Amino acid sequence: MSTRLATGGRLLNKSKAVSFRFNGKHMTGFEGDTLASALLANDQMLVGRSFKYHRPRGIVAAGPEEPNGLVNLGEGSSFEPNARVTTTELFDGLRAESQNHWPSLEFDVGAINKYLSRFLPAGFYYKMFIHPRPLWKHVYEPIIRHSAGLGRAPKERDQDTYEHFYAFCDVLVIGGGVAGLEAARAAALSGARVLVMEQNANWGGRTPVDGGEINDAPAQAWIDATVAELEGMENVTLRTRTMGAGVYDHGYVLGYERLTDHAPEVSGPRHRLWRVRAGHIITATGAIERPLSFAGNDIPGVMLAASVRDYVVNYGVSVGDRTVVVTNNDDAYLTAFALKHAGLDVPAILDARVLPQDSEVMAQAKALGIRVLMGQGISSVKGGKRVTGVAICSQAGEGAVLEEITCDAVAMSGGWSPVVHLWSHCGGKLKWDTVNACFSPDPDNAPQGADGGQFVSTAGAASGLFQMDDLLNDAFAAADGTLRCLGKKLPRDAKASKAAPSSEAPMAPVWLMPQGASVKLREKAWLDYQNDVKVSDVRLAAQEGFVSVEHAKRYTTLGMATDQGKLSNINGLATLAGALNEDIPSVGTTTFRPPYHPISMAALGGEARDATFQPIRRTPMHDWHETNGAQWEPVGHWRRPYAYIRQDESTHDAVMREVTNTREKMGLLDASTLGKLIVKGPDAGEFLDMLYTNMMSTLKPGKCRYGLMCNDNGFLIDDGVVARIDEDTWLCHTTTGGAERIHAHMEEWLQTEWWDMKVFVANVTEQYAQIAVVGPNARKALEKLGGMDVSAEALGFMEWADGVIGGFNVRVYRISFSGELSYEIAVDASHGQAFWDALMAVGDELGVMPYGTECLHILRAEKGFIMIGDETDGTVIPQDLNLHWALSKKKEDYLGKRAHLRSHMADPNRWKLVGLETTDGSVLPDGAYAVGEGSNENGQRNMIGRVTSSYHSPTLGKGIAMGLVHNGPDRMGEEIEFPGTDGKTYKARIVDPVFYDKAGEKQNV
Repeated sequence: MSTRLATGGRLLNKSKAVSFRFNGKHMTGFEGDTLASALLANDQMLVGRSFKYHRPRGIVAAGPEEPNGLVNLGEGSSFEPNARVTTTELFDGLRAESQNHWPSLEFDVGAINKYLSRFLPAGFYYKMFIHPRPLWKHVYEPIIRHSAGLGRAPKERDQDTYEHFYAFCDVLVIGGGVAGLEAARAAALSGARVLVMEQNANWGGRTPVDGGEINDAPAQAWIDATVAELEGMENVTLRTRTMGAGVYDHGYVLGYERLTDHAPEVSGPRHRLWRVRAGHIITATGAIERPLSFAGNDIPGVMLAASVRDYVVNYGVSVGDRTVVVTNNDDAYLTAFALKHAGLDVPAILDARVLPQDSEVMAQAKALGIRVLMGQGISSVKGGKRVTGVAICSQAGEGAVLEEITCDAVAMSGGWSPVVHLWSHCGGKLKWDTVNACFSPDPDNAPQGADGGQFVSTAGAASGLFQMDDLLNDAFAAADGTLRCLGKKLPRDAKASKAAPSSEAPMAPVWLMPQGASVKLREKAWLDYQNDVKVSDVRLAAQEGFVSVEHAKRYTTLGMATDQGKLSNINGLATLAGALNEDIPSVGTTTFRPPYHPISMAALGGEARDATFQPIRRTPMHDWHETNGAQWEPVGHWRRPYAYIRQDESTHDAVMREVTNTREKMGLLDASTLGKLIVKGPDAGEFLDMLYTNMMSTLKPGKCRYGLMCNDNGFLIDDGVVARIDEDTWLCHTTTGGAERIHAHMEEWLQTEWWDMKVFVANVTEQYAQIAVVGPNARKALEKLGGMDVSAEALGFMEWADGVIGGFNVRVYRISFSGELSYEIAVDASHGQAFWDALMAVGDELGVMPYGTECLHILRAEKGFIMIGDETDGTVIPQDLNLHWALSKKKEDYLGKRAHLRSHMADPNRWKLVGLETTDGSVLPDGAYAVGEGSNENGQRNMIGRVTSSYHSPTLGKGIAMGLVHNGPDRMGEEIEFPGTDGKTYKARIVDPVFYDKAGEKQNV
């Protein structure tokens, strides 16, 4: 029976009791407890149900490797599913609920699955839910959706805050155990900037639990002194409760810090995501104890031996009054000794090895009166929701039960595996250590930086070293090698810390999996507690042909999800190797993926939530628009005025007014949102020729050209005016909201395909305000401001020039998206509002009015100009829009050219752009489909076209539309029908898409 001990509890403040609830039951613990230690102290052995079979599950470990203790933490706006009880620090008022059961933890209907286990083997979901197909929607899918996942998704809005930190250091040490502290101390002595991350709240790792001496002082005294020394160095930053989550290329590391999880009453961010750039990284991440595989090794009360020791020493908690220790190495003997010293009973140590009777551990066990059974192991564990005893058999695996022992806990140890996840994240390779039976980092195949140098090292147990003196020497050497890589040196008098011989933890594990004459694994033994994977599942996978370790992993789900193989990896590999009659190294390892331990979704988002999740982009004139009646329209991340509403005016009336005024007098449009990309370099012309469908390299400085851009599948993705600035420089305009997308498109091709081109691309969209001055009075307004010749002779259509207007430095583009005389004028963003004010002032007597995006759309539709996103939908090519003239016949190639030669692209029967006029002058519904003769096989009338843009034109006094129609240009004058969603059928005539000033006389004046 688990309980709180009178002794032990080095991490507790026993003067401060803490109240919490588990499944609604009131319990108490102490400050310093984890939720796991507090639950065990309250004799709560059962903490959850397994994923597939809903078997009773208890706590197995004491750290982030815990696979079973996942709970729903908190409630309401502070709810978090799948929180690990072993890494959750206890606080007053904590509320936790177990997961994956119904109706209760004690009685779970899902436990019936154990009787169906023969029908639920590895990969059953690949086999069972195929036939009959009619059962998919109403039978299979609801069952699968209900069963999927652990925990439950939060329903209320998270009210906590989260943040991102950016840090730079010479040396990043991940792990604050003895090895990490030694490496940090040595690196810091050189003057290097050092950042140390430790995932727990306390320094020293396992060493304070196991004791020993360092530099002729107790290990805890050395830890305290070293931490104090590091805290006193200005070049060192120490962070507890901070996990090294992932290591990436170029020294980039993600850290995850828990700031107020343990103290929710404290104000400030809950979690912090560290984004670190380090010159060199030392992973001192320690090692994880491995479980053993025997029948019933998942029954609550079966735990890792070192974790049992942790609970006794750190938290003063006994897992049981009578604990059987089963092991294949010396380290588990320390657990037996700790239990005896705490006044608890150890009926037996079952050692798979046969040790000399005069060995040190045997002598200590005898001195404490502990019975040691050599060459024996556990045949099965007795009990259901908690351990009641064990059956013992010969370790050779004959299966005959030799004896049964009554106990209420089992402490198991199958050796130790270095934590190599971070080393592996960035490409570090592993080697098989035959002495310790584990994979450890291979220094000859270390992660390489861009310069070919090593940028990640390991230290201590993470290197596969388990003796204290070896561990300290390795940490000191890792720091020395790191500094050499950085061009720094240790001080001459710097020396590695020295462990006394008595502090060497006895640890000589012998691997006992199926290679050689070792142990015969029991079929019903569990390998992966979190994903319910048994030994028999892995053997079945091998039998069915999944012989690759990665294939077997996915077929069985071994080591997947949040576990990432922390406890199951080596045992699973050994089982697969045995099934294939191969050794473990030849089977290989699976891929470890970041993060090492789950990170909250909110921490990944950081400050990017609510209004800052997708920050609203505003032009320099935004406040003016707001003050003057702008009705806003979201366009990408921007907010643009849809129309400017006056007093009781309707939106429709405002738009009609703006169109009429711009056609007859003068309008101003805030065009600052248009993307502006500078493309510069000796190969810029060649690069743009490949991106655009028409020639850009032949464009002369001072000239502009309209360009189309396709992706490699030939579909239109953007358009805009390109201006050549000088011999090596072009400025490319993109659609609103397209700047980042097209910039990324350009960079992708430059970095992956045309990496040898000497070209640079800069996004300068927000560096400039751009104002369209449009209408018959546009030139008059600019001439009144004075300072620059903007006559047709000095600045012709599709030309640009730099100059000064009204005292403002400007770049003037003579381009038009309205069909009227138009100038688009760019000024520095900081001068945007002042220039706008000057134009409004000088245009007052010329009838100036601002106009919004809807007016813009009507103006361009009257002229038959296309709009990306309206006339295009990801399946439209230039030929569909009658833009053959923009496809260069001089160029050998451009993105999309070969795609346009495909049969379905070159098909003359494609839908093509036309104008549409309703026979009664009404406005066609936007997006309406045209119906033709006949029906398809489903009885639906055949579609022959669709409306892409539709408006009422005040200029023409009727509804106009543009659309894609089957063979449209060849059907001029024909009437077609468009059924509306309002039950009305609209009749429209196919006409030329240019409704206004087809000759272009107005824009060319």
